[in-house]
Amino acid sequence: MPGRQNPTFRQRRLGAELRKMRERAGLGGSQLARTLGVSAAQVTQMESGKTSVSMDRLQTIAAACNCDNQLFIGTLSGISTRKKGWWERYRHQLPDTLLESAEHEDFATGTIRHWASAIIPGLLQTEEYARGVFNRHLPPVPADELNLRTSFRLERRARFLEDPRKKLEIYIHESSLVTRYGGTAVLRSQLHSLIDDTAGEAVCIRVIPFAAHTYPGPIENFAYSYGQVPELDTVEMEASTGPIFYDSLNELESYRRVLDRIEKSSLDADESRDLIHHTAKTLKG
Repeated sequence: MPGRQNPTFRQRRLGAELRKMRERAGLGGSQLARTLGVSAAQVTQMESGKTSVSMDRLQTIAAACNCDNQLFIGTLSGISTRKKGWWERYRHQLPDTLLESAEHEDFATGTIRHWASAIIPGLLQTEEYARGVFNRHLPPVPADELNLRTSFRLERRARFLEDPRKKLEIYIHESSLVTRYGGTAVLRSQLHSLIDDTAGEAVCIRVIPFAAHTYPGPIENFAYSYGQVPELDTVEMEASTGPIFYDSLNELESYRRVLDRIEKSSLDADESRDLIHHTAKTLKG
């Protein structure tokens, strides 16, 4: 049976975890293949997300790798049997890179910590602000696709914020509060929306002010999501060609340290809220 040509984020992540499980056990692909009674090529297909992995097969792999972390194995079983998500309605209409961000957000089971240096993160964007962001693309996005991208982004926002399991910690530089995607009126409305978003407990926004000498993080925007088990934490780095995902333990630890340093450089939540309100009030143009 031919493998998938374009495995999704979730399928690739399941395969990556199987590979890491095998490597921790000190097994080569051929060794595991002999234990499973399959070809080495089939093991490669599973570990690249190109072949489905049944619950029984997953349990057999875990036993062969001497993995007895039942919470971790159970979480992987949930990934392997997961039904298609809401974003699949947009498949073949929007770039797969946009769908992968939504799938990553759905994959997270707790808090997502997001750093952005010069833009309001997508999960908190208003409709007109999102249009302003998409309109900066060169070459310009066709009108039909612009409408579809905007609708998709708003659905991402709504579904995430409606999920009681999830929380959002946003860290932004003050430059994000004055960069006018869509114009001054659009930005002012966006800032008021941020104030409304922080009224509850699901969203916390922290701002690094211009007065800070520097900020201890990358220029690129990234999100750190917490999984059901620590092994399934994920970092999503934004890039012009689409998101790049990191999941090795060393990479995850590095980004946690970066976020902790960013947090120490930020105003607290109340001070940040006051700054956003003041900026919205004093915008000119």
